[in-house]
Amino acid sequence: MIGKKIRLERIINRNSGKTVIIPMDHGVTVGPVEGLTDMRDAVSKVVAGGANAILMHKGMVRAGHRGAGRDVGLIIHLSAGTSISPDPNAKELVCTVEEAIKLGADAVSVHINLGAETDNEMLRQLGQVSERCQEWQMPLVAMMYTRGPKIKNEFNVEYVKHAARVGAELGADIVKVPYTGSVESFTEVVQGCPVPVVIAGGPKMNSDKDIFEMVEGALKAGADGVSIGRNAFQHEKPDKIVAALCKMVHEGASVKDAIEMFEL
Repeated sequence: MIGKKIRLERIINRNSGKTVIIPMDHGVTVGPVEGLTDMRDAVSKVVAGGANAILMHKGMVRAGHRGAGRDVGLIIHLSAGTSISPDPNAKELVCTVEEAIKLGADAVSVHINLGAETDNEMLRQLGQVSERCQEWQMPLVAMMYTRGPKIKNEFNVEYVKHAARVGAELGADIVKVPYTGSVESFTEVVQGCPVPVVIAGGPKMNSDKDIFEMVEGALKAGADGVSIGRNAFQHEKPDKIVAALCKMVHEGASVKDAIEMFEL
């Protein structure tokens, strides 16, 4: 397992054992959104803030490669679906573990929507990718959500802890799930998942304080980091917001500390 361990150390801070991941895979789902029109510039800004890893689709690796500056872990997203699809919750594999290796990936990720009408297909895909990751000693990040006809509230702790457990059961090395809104409820999620859990950033928030409070709650519950996209790359100062998040995740800074740091 030394190969996987070495790769994990490229996307996780070795000292804190936690990670700040900036997902930039939104172009497939909703197009070239604000903040991701120039991928090289977007990557440069979050790397300047200290991000441990960026996450993107295979075709954006060349567009986002800088050739200079601090190194950053690369996670290649293997699954995709668009907002204009007849079923936006359906995700298909569009890249393989082997392709990701050729592109220089340090890890791969797969998106699963439990509760979708095609969740059986997505689970099958997760199982297949997990097998290939074991073969190649490639870390696997499972983005686990609950979305579909039966799901009334995707932040419900019963759904979220189930989703997190499914990701771990099928071989993920890191599981990404939505934050359930409180330290108490998210503690249940973390306790029921035997692999590291990171929280999703979700929709663009109204204030920096809202972001910091969500992160602080997740960390107090035992989360191993964050995977925040729009609230980072669409921020007016992406480098500073990422630096503040890193301070919280890796050094235990409080919401007050993060706000003061951001205002400097």
